[in-house]
Amino acid sequence: MIFAREVSDDLASLVKKIDEATQKNSDCKMGSFVVFLNDDESLEKKLKEMAKAADLKKLVLSIDNPAGPKGYTIPKEADVTVVLYNKRKVESNFAFKKGELKTADIEKIVADLKKILPAK
Repeated sequence: MIFAREVSDDLASLVKKIDEATQKNSDCKMGSFVVFLNDDESLEKKLKEMAKAADLKKLVLSIDNPAGPKGYTIPKEADVTVVLYNKRKVESNFAFKKGELKTADIEKIVADLKKILPAK
């Protein structure tokens, strides 16, 4: 589960890698989605462009209000929040301010997927 405020190149890279992992682990019933916390009217077009460019197959993109879904407390200063969970138990949680998400962080997130997937 990813919460994001804006589309960026680093976020697109993360989304592509998570989508690839979701495809690879579909037999484990892994799901993935991004909730964009933004009310910009041009966001839907940007998401369609990102989905096409990243050739997304399984990951779901959605839009919610800037405060986020009811019941979730997403810090306003967090541009990207990633929560890896299994059976309602959070195994990893990452939060990045605008411009902080980098390639090394993406690799760490992808590596942490093993925490929510069954051992092979």
